[in-house]
Amino acid sequence: MSPVIEVHARARLVTDGPLTRPVPVDLRYDAADDPRTVHITLPGGTDWAFGRDLLERGLRTPIERGAVRVWPCGRTQLIVELHSTDGVEVFQFEIRTLTRFLARTRAQAPAAPPDGTAEKPPSRTTPRTDRGAQPARG
Repeated sequence: MSPVIEVHARARLVTDGPLTRPVPVDLRYDAADDPRTVHITLPGGTDWAFGRDLLERGLRTPIERGAVRVWPCGRTQLIVELHSTDGVEVFQFEIRTLTRFLARTRAQAPAAPPDGTAEKPPSRTTPRTDRGAQPARG
């Protein structure tokens, strides 16, 4: 059984206004759950799960998969744009934080699956309102 990697980080929530604001996020990886998937848990408990390769590729070039868009912003920032029925949320991350997190996930990941293995589309879960805002597991 591989250990779960969980990193408490800060991102900047980008809004329509002139200011961004820092928000706490959790980056999570569990190879036993799905070795190709990472999770970003946002304030309020909303959890986004998507392919680890989406973040890795987004460090170098703009990429979009389903409801998630990722692109580098200069040499030190990464933008993650999340689309849902509630609207769009845009977060700015320090590339250094994501690079360290992804390096740790690669060290825990089993060997890459053969080509042709279908990638799971990004998914979003929201906190359960009946249990004191506990994140729903999907």
